[in-house]
Amino acid sequence: MYFRLLHDDATGAVSYLLADLDTGDAVLVDPRGNDVPLLLAMLDEKQLRLRWLLRTHEHDDQQRGEAIALGALDALGATRVQHQAPPLEDGVLAFGHEHLRVLATPGHTAGCLSFLWRDRLFCGGLLVVDACPFQPRPALPQALWDSVTQQVFTLPAETLLFCGHAQRSRTVTNVMEQRRWHPWFGAAGRDEFLARVATLPPFQAEGTAPVALHA
Repeated sequence: MYFRLLHDDATGAVSYLLADLDTGDAVLVDPRGNDVPLLLAMLDEKQLRLRWLLRTHEHDDQQRGEAIALGALDALGATRVQHQAPPLEDGVLAFGHEHLRVLATPGHTAGCLSFLWRDRLFCGGLLVVDACPFQPRPALPQALWDSVTQQVFTLPAETLLFCGHAQRSRTVTNVMEQRRWHPWFGAAGRDEFLARVATLPPFQAEGTAPVALHA
């Protein structure tokens, strides 16, 4: 197996490349359109064929040039999965001898997906709550609570959680740590969580006054 991580220092966005080196099949999770030349070089280095292009969520309207660059990602020739899982048996995507399970985890944005591969869950912005530079409050707070507590926190404690944003934070953690110590979910009940989210400032579109992010 082959696993690579890409981190954009300017935005904190994190992308992931997974591949089965025996068959040459590869998957990209949360790739950025602006990274296409680098992604092509990475695929070429290992002579990989891209099978799936997976997006946990997107903020293309808030990322300069990203909506246009999305066409460059589609030009890579892989099936793009976002917003909702395609019709699959048991919600499983195959690449080579490997499998990813697609989980519907709405909340951060309305159409969030998470992808479970082996002992790793790629969960995008589910756990950032108020720290996403593009969306400082959840789109669907009640759905977010359910996605985290009923989907993520019910996974085995040792499951590794890989985020889609890493500014002033770790790129990977695990389910046990987040169950115990997450500042929004770890010690709070549902009503307390929703009350705190209600105090967050509304989303500000590009060009308006900046939003103060909570620590």
